[in-house]
Amino acid sequence: MNEIEERITASFRLQGLMETLAAEVISVSHGEVHIAMPFSKRLSQQHGYLHAGAIASIVDSACGYAALTMAPLDCEVVTAEFKINLMRPAIGERFIAVGKVHNAGKLLTICTGEVRAFTGSSHKVIAIMQATIANIRS
Repeated sequence: MNEIEERITASFRLQGLMETLAAEVISVSHGEVHIAMPFSKRLSQQHGYLHAGAIASIVDSACGYAALTMAPLDCEVVTAEFKINLMRPAIGERFIAVGKVHNAGKLLTICTGEVRAFTGSSHKVIAIMQATIANIRS
């Protein structure tokens, strides 16, 4: 595991919400992070789909950690804003959020994210996000 992967996984372990969601970091590279989460009835909404709040949470974290891969070592990151489009019901056995950096500035990083719902080996993109992530001195 390289230094960036260690930094991301150590920070991720501190997030109680990600533990509650049973989410895990499955891939870290420069400017891109993937987070997986299994379906759980405990995280469903009234129609049995995965709740939009759970979807937004994992893709927000994927975008934030993608930004952290490019942040200065003396900085942490926080979300300044995001917009999410929920394109279809969150139906699947497993969900993977992919966060990607599009522009990393000194103070703000612009990211996009998508969430893929998997059933077996096939998947559909169910949500997309645009996020602004702020660097903060730690």
